[in-house]
Amino acid sequence: MFCNQCEQAAKGTGCEVIGVCGKNPEVAALQDLMLYGLKGVAIYADKARELGAKDETVDLFLIEGLFTTVTNVDFDPVSIAGKLRKCYDSKEKIKAIYETAYRTKNGASAPPITTGPAAWVIAGDLAGLVTQGKEHGISTQHTDQDILSAIEILIYGLKGMAAYADHAFILGRKDEEVFAFFHKALATTTDPAKGLMDFVGLTMECGKLNIKVMGMLNEGHIAHYGKPVPTKVPIGTRKNKGILVSGHDLRMLEELLKQTEGKGIDIYTHGEMLPAHAYPELKKYSHLYGNFGGAWQDQHKEFPNFPGAIIFNTNCIQRPADSYKDRLFSWGQVGWPGIKHITGWNFSEVINKALECPELADAPDKEILTGFGHDAVLSVADKVIDGVKAGAIKHFFLIGGCDGAKPGRNYYTELAEKVPSDCVILTLACGKYRFNKLEFGDIGGIPRLLDVGQCNDAYSAVQIALALAGAFNCGVNDLPLSIILSWYEQKAVVILLSLLHLGIKNIKIGPALPAFITPNVLNFLVENFNLGPITTPEADLKVALGQ
Repeated sequence: MFCNQCEQAAKGTGCEVIGVCGKNPEVAALQDLMLYGLKGVAIYADKARELGAKDETVDLFLIEGLFTTVTNVDFDPVSIAGKLRKCYDSKEKIKAIYETAYRTKNGASAPPITTGPAAWVIAGDLAGLVTQGKEHGISTQHTDQDILSAIEILIYGLKGMAAYADHAFILGRKDEEVFAFFHKALATTTDPAKGLMDFVGLTMECGKLNIKVMGMLNEGHIAHYGKPVPTKVPIGTRKNKGILVSGHDLRMLEELLKQTEGKGIDIYTHGEMLPAHAYPELKKYSHLYGNFGGAWQDQHKEFPNFPGAIIFNTNCIQRPADSYKDRLFSWGQVGWPGIKHITGWNFSEVINKALECPELADAPDKEILTGFGHDAVLSVADKVIDGVKAGAIKHFFLIGGCDGAKPGRNYYTELAEKVPSDCVILTLACGKYRFNKLEFGDIGGIPRLLDVGQCNDAYSAVQIALALAGAFNCGVNDLPLSIILSWYEQKAVVILLSLLHLGIKNIKIGPALPAFITPNVLNFLVENFNLGPITTPEADLKVALGQ
């Protein structure tokens, strides 16, 4: 196996024996085969679209298939094998649709494709699938290392965007331009005639489309659950039965809240589910009680202390300990061998398990704030602007992104602690758990720490920045704003591409630069965007504040 798609890539180059995430060589091979199979789907879907033909079930599966291969999503080889069968069936379905459309338009049969992923024939058993997957690892995508790097950036961007598109689709949001781009971009990665700048252009287009997808997801959230409002969330527990929900999907949480109402069960959020407490149509459920624990990488330390049922609705799942494995569930694209997977919207098994489990302790603790989406921040934009003009607010820092277990992430805690008291910190995604339980005070009634929301709520952060730039009649790069990101997996990659598409410069990322970026590609990013690695909190603060 070889995998370098996440920040924790072994030795800073890639995992070759077993994934740092826990992915074994069998699963790695199956995921490589999934990507290969999806390219075959994309080739035919792209050709079909050129002829005005399409199929929404194929469109949706391509998104779900990409999401399956995101880091810390599906570790179950049996589950992935089933999805590979669906992948092959989707390819054959869209192939037939394309051939019919071609024959209708041209009066002749379509030229056959006899090589590459479009001609893939699925193996008959799990061992055969693994063998096929080993033949199509990421290093086989191109012989030129710089072009391979650009292809990887594009594919990881597509994976991240697929996660957001899947959430949006669940809320009834979809877009033909987005579907078409997935097909075009993935199909292009199989074209040997395409050069480095072709893929650079596609990565920027991916960033552009991702802004649209995050906007769709934002619209879906607001339409279903209202605009987020600043909300204090307890991080302690109260005496009652409990279910802990980890992941990102608000629709799944809503359905669980409906089905647990009046049953004496409190619902707790974990990780990126924290912002759910800020949505009016979710917070109206009195048994949506609090937030338990921190970011995803601490689940092995925290979950044994949660006595109720636990369910993952998206990444980031880790190998479960025996102490809570029997009360752990997965849903959506998530999977782990031996863990009960919930299909559909009936959560009775989770509820029954929670009722069997001991109650949580009556252990109150402090509260933390969330719910500072762009609508909430812009509702007090006049105070923010006045604060800047009066000199009360000197600078804005966006410090957020994915958290992770790799050493060096204490940088983000130290950075937040050292940000001067006349500066405001915007944060989002699970990286905020590095410092969101600290006290930062306020500036003229405006909290110095503003939790914008989930990783997909980078859309809100962008809207805030654009609004401030408009208010001060300048570009985003001219604002007193520094963006310092932590990254872990592919959703962070596509958010970075979105920021680069907008022309935002001087972004710092860490703890380490992606292993899939070659020196030449990195030089391109430095020359065009002044993208760079984090150094030390003190040095980076001096640069940001012009000292």
